[in-house]
Order: sequence, then C-alpha cells, then structure tokens
Amino acid sequence: MSDRAVATYRLYDDRADFHKKAEGIAVGLTVGSWTDLPEAKRASMAQHLGQVVSVTVYESDLPGERYADIAVSYPDLNISRDLPALLVTVFGKLSMDGRIKLIDLQWSASFEQAFTGPKFGITGIRQLLDVQDRPLLMSIFKSVIGHDLPTLKEQFLQQALGGVDIIKDDEILFENPLTPIDQRVRACMEAAQQAEQITGKKLLYAANLTGSTFGLRDQALRAIDAGANALLFNVLSYGYDVLHALSNDPDIQVPIAAHPALAGAIYPSPHQGIAAPLLLGKLMRLAGADLVLFPSPYGSVTMPREETQAIKAALLDESYTKVRTSLPVPSAGIHPGLVPLIVRDFGIDVVVNAGGGIHGHPQGTAAGGRAFTQAIEAVLQETDLHTFAESNEELRTALQLWGS
Repeated sequence: MSDRAVATYRLYDDRADFHKKAEGIAVGLTVGSWTDLPEAKRASMAQHLGQVVSVTVYESDLPGERYADIAVSYPDLNISRDLPALLVTVFGKLSMDGRIKLIDLQWSASFEQAFTGPKFGITGIRQLLDVQDRPLLMSIFKSVIGHDLPTLKEQFLQQALGGVDIIKDDEILFENPLTPIDQRVRACMEAAQQAEQITGKKLLYAANLTGSTFGLRDQALRAIDAGANALLFNVLSYGYDVLHALSNDPDIQVPIAAHPALAGAIYPSPHQGIAAPLLLGKLMRLAGADLVLFPSPYGSVTMPREETQAIKAALLDESYTKVRTSLPVPSAGIHPGLVPLIVRDFGIDVVVNAGGGIHGHPQGTAAGGRAFTQAIEAVLQETDLHTFAESNEELRTALQLWGS
C-alpha cells in the first residue's frame, strides 16, 4: 500500500473471532477508539486509522492450534521515519497480548527513503577483497578472554595464513586492559600484512564494537584510525537504530557484520516474538548490515532450513527494497564437510563461517583454513570432497575428523 506499512501477524486462539480481533488491532494501535468518536472528529482522524488488509483463518483439530494470519496496514503519517517508531507502532504493546507473533513487515517506499541500507553490501565487500565468483571464508577468534596481545596476534596470523577472507572477533570480546580495541587492531593488522605477503590475499578484520551506546561512534573511529577495515556489532543488544546510525555515518567507511546475539530470545517460539526472516533478514538489511550472521540448518546451533532460506531471500531479494543486498553468514558448528550443503542452499553469495572447524584441525589453525579453501575449490569444480581430498592433505584430515 502507498505510504502505509503492512504488518502480518500470526495469532493463535481456540475461540477468538479473528476478524473482530483484527479490527481491534487496526484501531487500537492507531487512533485508539473509533466508535466512540463524534462524527465530526472521525473525518479528521480517518487518515490516522489502521486498516485490516486480510484475515486468513486456519482451523485445526489439535487443541490450541487454531490460528489466523492477520495483515494490518498503518499510515506513514503516524510514524516518524525510524525503526523504533515503526516497531513500537506495529508490535510494541501488541507483542504482550497473548499468543501473537509478528511474521512479516512491509514498509512504504516513502519510509524507506530515510535508509541507505548496507554501505558496502555484497558488491562492495567483494571489491574490497578482490574476490568474485566464489563463497567467502570467515574465521572466528576462539579462546580470547584472558589472552594478551602477542597471543591474539599469533592466533590471528595462523588464521590469516590459512587463506581466510575475513577474521572476526568473538562477540564476547569486550574492552579489557589486556587487548583494548585500538591496540588489538594494530597488532592484528600487522599480522594481516605479514600473511598477505605470503598468501597474496587481502583480508578484512571485523573488530567487535562494544561499550556504552553513546560511546560506540568514538570507539568505532578509534578502531578505524588503528587500521580496522570492518566492524562486528551485536545489533539486538543495542537496537536497529544504533546500527542504522553507525552504517549511515560518513566517517565510518568500513563494512559492518551483524551478530545475532539475543535473537534466540525473540524468534524461536511459534506463538510469540518476531519471525527470524524479519528479525535477522529484512530489518538487519534495512538498518545497514553488510553481513548478517545467523544459525545454519546443520551446525551445532541450528535453525530450520526453511527459515534460513527465508533469511537468505530477505537479504538477497531485490524486489521488495532498493537498498543494497547483504551477505548471508550461516554459522555455528561449521566444518569443511558441510561446504557442499552451504553452497547448495545459499549459492556463491555466502560467507562460510567457522570457529572450531578451523581451530580444531589436528594440524593446526592454518591447516584448518586451508581445508576450507580446498573444500570450496572442490565444490566450485563440482568434484566430490573425498575425491578432491585424495590430493589435499588438509581436507583429507578434516573429513576424517568431522565427516561429510
């Protein structure tokens, strides 16, 4: 609808009149009351009134499983052009009203004009790395708390020597006296330059942006001044609007990777919360995430495949928004034997992201990275991993440990 946002809800109730409930949402979240308004007042308030778009009822013989998908539109006139206003309008109070889940949200072209989306997106990140036509490979710092700078630098070097494209901090690495962000970035970027002389590969380092909300911009600029060429950000603990402000800042000229920390408190229930494709897909992209991490369908922390495919569509689909596309990063428990599944499900515009699958390689971290690059090469050549592993020792060892 022109100049209106449309929210779609899934509401479970064994006895409710869903059409009446939909009308109550449309009125209650906009003008508050309609039938009590004098006729003269209705004329001026009509432009602010929510409207029921559709109600689709699904009956079930199972107790508690009767539900309806309800779509309601909200006038842009009611909403300032920022994500907090949009989310509070469509789901603020309503999120506490029984078994109801926000499953989709469409905003108007007019609302979207306030957002530039990802600053780099897929095309920009590929240009930074000078890598086209293959999946990217990301590795994660592991065992970071309590380590000093030399230890962290050596771990970074070993990851870089493995041929990865992106190295990210662990999301629980905050400011600390042993590895403050500016010193950590300098040390790691020195290691990145060392590795590039050996591997010939460019590399992004996503330093974890943390601290109080009002200090984030200064910390980001300190990291960039020290040489950081990417940032990691725990979006849901701060809010989408903070991501938008960072991404939209003209002085922050590096890609931002969005971590899904806290998402599990919001999306998994079928009866409450916000659906994963909206939470980790559409909203992350609109707010400006260049890369978006989320659980894979096959690792140690899993998400149903249909949900990961819907997140992928939300990040890559160019039909519903004009902002740049974001790189999907299915994560958690990824090892080289899973690379064919990742490419099958996500295509080549994907980041293969591994922590233990790199560091846990019996021959060391660098060998773990090489096992992944070999697995990616095998998939691109349409060669079976075990066949390719016959002449690639690192991949062969990984498959013996983790399987395929």
